[in-house]
Amino acid sequence: MEKETLDKLGSFLSENKGKRKFTQSVELAVNFTGWDMSKQQNRLNLEVRLPNGKGKAQKVLVFADDKNVSEKAEAAGARVVGTASMQGMVNDKAAMGQLLSHELLAQPAMMPQIAKLFGQFLGPRNKMPKPLIGADVGGAVTGITKSIYIRSKGKYLPTVHCIVGNEGMEPSMIAANIDEVMGALVKRMGSKQYIKSAYVKLTMSKPMRIV
Repeated sequence: MEKETLDKLGSFLSENKGKRKFTQSVELAVNFTGWDMSKQQNRLNLEVRLPNGKGKAQKVLVFADDKNVSEKAEAAGARVVGTASMQGMVNDKAAMGQLLSHELLAQPAMMPQIAKLFGQFLGPRNKMPKPLIGADVGGAVTGITKSIYIRSKGKYLPTVHCIVGNEGMEPSMIAANIDEVMGALVKRMGSKQYIKSAYVKLTMSKPMRIV
């Protein structure tokens, strides 16, 4: 992000922070031109790992039966659910609701059973677990707490929205997160020419244009 834009962002955040009784998220809206999202090949489904995270604690749940995986997941602060506990969750509204408040990971071998039990509930909400690949379980748990997902939705309007931090973060940290998102979008589309504009706002503030 150029210094002029960073200074503008810093002033905007300073003017709007602390005005609510809760910590506001910082949100990014990007509008596109010449990119038809009604075409399936143009629809977005990106995972972007924010270098500075989302600025809030994120709970993680790992579906795992392997003891080694479970121990590593718990050591990284994740909640672990095994196959034996999954069936009992299906008819428990509170337990199912809690799944939505967690980022979800799962051992690949458990994915078919998870799809069978939870697919109709999690699928439409874009909350199906991400397969846990590799031995770095702790890294996967930490990484998913910093990840956001950018997806084309609904009527496939030429716009996307995502969280890039919160008002308690330094402007430079939020700027780095924004740069990561914009870079991922340009890479997916192949050119900056498809970016029409971009706006930043706090949860309850008016937006400010940055692109």
